[in-house]
Amino acid sequence: MTNFRFKALEVTLARKRKSLELPKEKVSTYFGELTFNRDAMREFLTQEAFQKLINVIEKGETIERKIADQIAAGMKSWAISKGATHYTHWFHPLTGATAEKHDAFIIPVEGGNAIENFQGGELIQQEPDASSFPSGGIRNTFEARGYTAWDPTSFAFIMERTLCVPTIFVSYTGEALDYKTPLLKSISALDNAATNVARYFNKNVKKVFATLGWEQEYFLVDAALFRARPDLSLTGRTVFGHASAKDQQLSDHYFGTIHERVLDYMADFEYEAHRLGIPIKTRHNEVAPNQFECAPVYEETNISVDHNQLLMHLMEKVARKHDFQVLLHEKPFKGVNGSGKHNNWSIATDTGVNLLSPGKTAASNFQFLVFMVNVLKAVDKHANVLRAHIASAGNAHRLGAHEAPPAIISVFIGSQLSATLDDIEKQTKKGKVEANGFNPNIHIPKIPDILIDNTDRNRTSPFAFTGNKFEFRAVGSSANCASPMTALNTIVADQLTEFKIDVDALIKKGKRKDDALFDVIKKYIKESKRIRFEGNNYGDDWLAEAKKRGLENIVSTPVALKKMMDKSSVKLFEKNNVLTERELNARYEIQLENYTKKVQIESRVIGDLAKNHIIPIAIRYQNTLIENVKGLKDVLDSKTFVKLSRNQMLTIKEISEHVEEIKDKVAEMLEERKTANRIENMEDQAVAYNEKVMPYLDVIRHHVDKLELMVDDELWPLPKYRELLFNK
Repeated sequence: MTNFRFKALEVTLARKRKSLELPKEKVSTYFGELTFNRDAMREFLTQEAFQKLINVIEKGETIERKIADQIAAGMKSWAISKGATHYTHWFHPLTGATAEKHDAFIIPVEGGNAIENFQGGELIQQEPDASSFPSGGIRNTFEARGYTAWDPTSFAFIMERTLCVPTIFVSYTGEALDYKTPLLKSISALDNAATNVARYFNKNVKKVFATLGWEQEYFLVDAALFRARPDLSLTGRTVFGHASAKDQQLSDHYFGTIHERVLDYMADFEYEAHRLGIPIKTRHNEVAPNQFECAPVYEETNISVDHNQLLMHLMEKVARKHDFQVLLHEKPFKGVNGSGKHNNWSIATDTGVNLLSPGKTAASNFQFLVFMVNVLKAVDKHANVLRAHIASAGNAHRLGAHEAPPAIISVFIGSQLSATLDDIEKQTKKGKVEANGFNPNIHIPKIPDILIDNTDRNRTSPFAFTGNKFEFRAVGSSANCASPMTALNTIVADQLTEFKIDVDALIKKGKRKDDALFDVIKKYIKESKRIRFEGNNYGDDWLAEAKKRGLENIVSTPVALKKMMDKSSVKLFEKNNVLTERELNARYEIQLENYTKKVQIESRVIGDLAKNHIIPIAIRYQNTLIENVKGLKDVLDSKTFVKLSRNQMLTIKEISEHVEEIKDKVAEMLEERKTANRIENMEDQAVAYNEKVMPYLDVIRHHVDKLELMVDDELWPLPKYRELLFNK
């Protein structure tokens, strides 16, 4: 029998470094050259069309048909000048990936010739088939109509000689069938609510932007080794595999020198990213061997989400050129760190102020505390909403592990800010603010100086304040950032709306504005105190402490997803015009089905590998040992034979025990899967897979991993962890 593992190793070790021919020019000379950015707009649009498009982007104005035709013509001319032959509406369906359908620019004309054409109607709206995309029951298979509509706030770009126009995707009846539509609505809701509160401090604020900077973690494995692991190929993670003698214990990979083959890959995908206007700035080795991270400069949230989806595609595409496979699964290897996608979120005004950055005056610090406390209040009130929007089959393996925050949502803000909030909570007298920005005649509480670097970074917190932003660390590496960002934007928008109502009610009763602001903030500090935790979220003590505080520890993915449909959650999203109950329920159904199918696939892979790969090899090795024992018996006297064959006999017995356990557990898992498959209710089926099928995965793995340590290395069929993690 051919050992594909060793064939794969031979291919891997024979690989030579591929020389790169990247441009020697400064990055700034080609940055964004494949995006229809403002420079391209100025060059290819009329002045009228350019200004109208800018007004659409900045002020939300609508586009007239005449102007749409002008923009489409300019965009087509630009795209053709860059070598594009096709165009597509690029959108984010609820598959978690992106989607596109390409159409050529050409149309036939008389004489057997053709011309390039692209009209305003084709730019603004198209009608892709909606029947095969997940809809959670919103659309029937025979109801195929769905619409994509241009999102002018995200620049069009060119990929593979195709003009890609970012769009939303909605059903014939108007429901959102994508991630972008509710994200844009949540951004609008946050803009309105935050602008109203910001005007307490500056009447000139007209708009507030949600900003996002993600940190994309990923693993790289050699392509040949990847193909020799059916589990990696089909599920994105290793369902079997004993820990390597050396993995991340020495922390020698973290921030270490980047291997030249990996560096070539990074340089290549960064070049492609920069041409598309994705501002990748940081790259480094992560904690686990063969784990890495890249991160961009912060951008407006909608654009940042588009860029992350585009980058994940680029990373996979470029990896193939370098004979690598990118692993974006949250936990591809047991026993070493998994991968997250930390979402660094903040809010900024059109006047250039980061509302979550401490200022240099009492006035700016007061504004900062107002927004900070409202975020705390929002997370405390809607922690389960955030938990639901980070729940997935992959993230379930990572959350609560030794490198990732637990399923308990809490907030870290640091000792200085905690002390400040505690002081405000205890304060009973009004003090006079020393004149830095506030009128000294207005009596409001004294706000202490707050430095930007006011806290250490708590890497164990799922939601940590890191100086001028919140880092939502619990988001999984394969996730579309739009989902957690939609949830976060919405809960904060809702809370700021409530805050303004509370403050205005006190002002109406005769309180000074600043006194009213302070009184409400003081109340919120007390009400949200339980969500703040400054300690080690990985520790067992926190589980007990969180329970005392009334914070939920929702470990089960189906249970976490169900929180989407709590009455408070439905009310939250409907009230802020982000998602209807029907749209929420559709997402709930889709996520449940996705979870069930992923566990189902993993269980099938485990059954196949165990029965057709692992057990035959284990028995083959066992037979070799049996023949060895028989040979010893033929040549040795009875006493010597008993002494010298003892270890072989023990090994033969252990192999038999593990093989029998694997056979029994695979058979039991199959029966549980059959039972689960007969359940028609999607919610009950997901729970059955979680509670009845999932436990077998770890039990079977335990016995297979024990066999890996016992069976002759030359026989073992799957590339081992030491090979996957230490071959570049």
